[in-house]
Amino acid sequence: MAIRFVSFEQYREIFHSFSHPKNNTEPFTSTVTFFAGLASGLTEAILVVTPAEVCKIRMQSQYHSLLDPQQMKHRKYTNVVQTATTIVREEGLGALYKGVVPTMMRQGCNQAVNFSVYNWFKKMVLEYRGRKELDSWESLILGGVSGGMGPLVNNPLDVVKTRLQKQVVAPGKPAKYTGLGQSCALIAKEEGYAALWKGITPRLLRIMPGQAITFMTYEAVSSKMTKWGVF
Repeated sequence: MAIRFVSFEQYREIFHSFSHPKNNTEPFTSTVTFFAGLASGLTEAILVVTPAEVCKIRMQSQYHSLLDPQQMKHRKYTNVVQTATTIVREEGLGALYKGVVPTMMRQGCNQAVNFSVYNWFKKMVLEYRGRKELDSWESLILGGVSGGMGPLVNNPLDVVKTRLQKQVVAPGKPAKYTGLGQSCALIAKEEGYAALWKGITPRLLRIMPGQAITFMTYEAVSSKMTKWGVF
């Protein structure tokens, strides 16, 4: 979240200066906001999200709810640092970046839609109410609504990303999933097109409250810091 918001603000300033080289006091356009969100999503995908999710998925997929408690004591992956070390030792550093392309597409699409929808709703509410700042409850609601838009659009990318990151390819054997297009086609062929939307409900239940809290907190903290002269 820190990388996302810092990079978004930086990209927005940069893109705004390109689009308004002679007048930087103009308000940010929806196009600038969209591409700043897209760039921030790509940035977080490369720096944090991809390797972190590879480790998370490996740790989650090694057992299920019916696993013998004794087997839990001998599980292969125990924590994120040990998991990352094991993956690099056994499969190479590149294994931490399995699925980086769909992850970049997912995060870029997510944040482009997320920031665009939030800022559009924010502009409409402020104009309607004739104010310069949102109330905390308004940021909470708008953050939740905007946070749900991205997953609705890009869930197939998330399914493909998870399949790519979950698979462990043995030396000398071909991988079942090799890329974005091939994975989409194979999943749709074997499981039907609806399989590309598996997990949409838990994703919404996780992301929407998280984005609601994040935007509310971000607006409140940044407003206070601006008043205090930090920015």
